[in-house]
Amino acid sequence: MLDPTESRPPPIAPLVDPEELGSWILFEDEKLLVIDKPGWLVVHPSKNGPWSSLAGAVREGRGLETIRFIYRLDRETSGVIVLAKDEATGTRLGKAVLKRRLGKAYVAILEGELKEPVSVNQWLGPDPTANVTVKSRVVPAGTAGAQEATTIFHPLVTRGGFTLAGVELITGRKHQIRAHAEWLGQRVVGDKLYGPDSSLYLEFAIQGWTDRHTALLPITRQALHCAAMDLRPAGMDYLLRAPWPKDLARFAETRMALPAAEAQALIDAFVARQLPAPVH
Repeated sequence: MLDPTESRPPPIAPLVDPEELGSWILFEDEKLLVIDKPGWLVVHPSKNGPWSSLAGAVREGRGLETIRFIYRLDRETSGVIVLAKDEATGTRLGKAVLKRRLGKAYVAILEGELKEPVSVNQWLGPDPTANVTVKSRVVPAGTAGAQEATTIFHPLVTRGGFTLAGVELITGRKHQIRAHAEWLGQRVVGDKLYGPDSSLYLEFAIQGWTDRHTALLPITRQALHCAAMDLRPAGMDYLLRAPWPKDLARFAETRMALPAAEAQALIDAFVARQLPAPVH
């Protein structure tokens, strides 16, 4: 059930406040723009105008005509997202992504208490039984359309029936973290698609937040955050970090008795282990 301290659920398609956009910038130079994306905002342009997506807001608010997202985050996933300001930088980083050379560290709040690290090695493919076409699920190896996928969940702290987990991606498939957490039986808290009832996803898309969401979900978006992105393997001296977001911090404080400063220290330590400085 939705925590009573949770802020008012967002509308179906909120718009970016132009005055807020600048506060999301983590880093900027002549080649890169790095944003701490909030967990309610879509990345790519939508039919609701330029201020309804991160791409449109950046073009309008920063006056950048040539931008290239190096990777995307799901609408309800917060954290580090990197945009290239020129084609050469975009191509360079795009090739690094395809070769899986860039490092990325996620954190999630999971249902249940995970006592030790667990590696999920399960193929993912389209879910033909789902009421939406975007959902993936664990399928047998060799299934048509399936891809091999491996995720390692590292418990950072367990309290109150939940786990703050660092997430290590060995592969990068669509919805990999969320689908593997569901298969593990320790779903990402607040997930409308891979959570207690996948119909909550379409219901929210059509009607917005409903009484069923309040009854079934303890937070208004999925508790998944991209905490860091490492461009150093691509020859760019950047380790980019996004702080523990306020909405997830509030949930962890009230439901896990986990102060924001303690959570941030645990996340920082996980990032340091996962994305160490390269040895020259």
